[in-house]
Amino acid sequence: MEFVDRLLTCADCGGEFIFTAGEQLFFFDKQFKNDPKRCKPCKSKRAGASARPGAGPAAAGISRTETRTQCSECGVETTVPFKPTQGRPVLCRQCFQIKQRAHAAEVNDTALAKPAERPGLMADADHHAAAAGAEMAAPVAPVTQV
Repeated sequence: MEFVDRLLTCADCGGEFIFTAGEQLFFFDKQFKNDPKRCKPCKSKRAGASARPGAGPAAAGISRTETRTQCSECGVETTVPFKPTQGRPVLCRQCFQIKQRAHAAEVNDTALAKPAERPGLMADADHHAAAAGAEMAAPVAPVTQV
C-alpha cells in the first residue's frame, strides 16, 4: 500500500496540517482506524492540560473512593482508596510495604532453595511419578463391538 501526504483540518483550531506518508504508515502498522483530528500544537496543548496537577480523575468529574479506617496490623488511622470488605485485613501504607517486602523475600528464598529444601516439592514430584507409573502399568481393557 502506498501512502502520500494529505492535508487535514484541525478539530480544535480549524487550521490545516499535513498528515505525512510516514505518519500514515505508522497508523496503518498500529491498525488505527481514524485519521488524526488535531494538529501537533493543539495535540500537545491537550496532552499538557491532562498532565497538570488538579487535572486528574477528580477534575474530570470522576470521584475516587477514599475511606478512613484503622490498620489491622498497627491500629493507626489511615485512608485507603477502596471500600474495605468485612473480614479482610486493611493495612496502612507502612504495614503494607513491610508485608510486601517480607512476601517478596519469602518467594525469593523458596525459589533459590534446593529441591529437597522446598516444602512439598519432593512430595509433589513423588506423587506425579507414582501417578505416571500407575497410568502406564494399568491394563487396557479390550474394546468389544455389539
